Amino acid sequence: MKNILLTGTAGFIGSNFVPYFLAKYPHYTLINLDLLTYAGNLENLQECEGNPRYKFIKGDICNRELIELLFTEYDIQGVIHFAAESHVDNSIKNPGVFIQTNVTGTFTLLDVAKRYWMNKPFEYKENYQGCRFHHISTDEVYGTLNEIDLFTEETPYAPNSPYSASKASSDMIVRSYQETYGLNTVITNCSNNYGPKQHDEKLIPTIIRKALAGESIPIYGDGKNIRDWLYVLDHCKGIDIVYHTGKAGNVYNIGGRNERTNLQIVDAITTILDEKVPKDVSYKELITFVEDRAGHDRRYAIDATKLESELGWKADENFDSGIVKTIEWYLDKYKKGVSK
Repeated sequence: MKNILLTGTAGFIGSNFVPYFLAKYPHYTLINLDLLTYAGNLENLQECEGNPRYKFIKGDICNRELIELLFTEYDIQGVIHFAAESHVDNSIKNPGVFIQTNVTGTFTLLDVAKRYWMNKPFEYKENYQGCRFHHISTDEVYGTLNEIDLFTEETPYAPNSPYSASKASSDMIVRSYQETYGLNTVITNCSNNYGPKQHDEKLIPTIIRKALAGESIPIYGDGKNIRDWLYVLDHCKGIDIVYHTGKAGNVYNIGGRNERTNLQIVDAITTILDEKVPKDVSYKELITFVEDRAGHDRRYAIDATKLESELGWKADENFDSGIVKTIEWYLDKYKKGVSK
């Protein structure tokens, strides 16, 4: 049995990853460390609570004493690091929290892992060969794109928001621990995720929630900002593959090859809602354009060729199939009145 430390898995992506990973790897015990900020919700992990191979601990990744205690008490032999402040609007209003969590928290985890697993630079302790630190990052570190190109693993970093700058910084710290100390690390940079359990503040849940409530659906600027959308379970499968078979020191981009403007997103969702939960007037009538976000990147799109060709990953969902599953999940959630 091997104990793996997961951080921030009461949030959106992590809470989809835990049940998937638990079911697939019966020889793993998963230790979930989460501070349970507004974005974390243990209701997302109810299905795991009775599993003897799953343990939840409330705590802060910046608390070095706690991290050291967890490594010692549970003999941690792998880290998959999801925990992050991730909402761009919030980073514009309060950037300090993002620097603390995303930069200092990542450094703390890396440094404790290095000291626990290694005797000295490039020399792992006898029983810790192969222990790996997997850092989950974002395509936003690359900045904004023109209308043609795609982000590759060689795209220079050019973060434009406090959020993306904090994630770019954490990526660089991970890289430094690989290059300077020989810590076995991998980084994955993903495109926009969507699917079950996402926080209500994000774009797709907001569109669904506002539409069902008969409220205005806010769309930034002209609605033509483009994102590459990745179904969350496909992302989880990509993380799994990279954690187990990715080359040490490598970066892998995970993208869905599903570029959509925000206008296309809101049109697709309202069309499906008009069919599934019809009202007297189309939900499209609720679409409202609001002042654009400060520093709003125009386009993100990922080239996932490296992950597909080297490790054999492939997205199972396209946007048309994934958005139907997503809407059905949220319809069920809002019918039940489940809290955020």
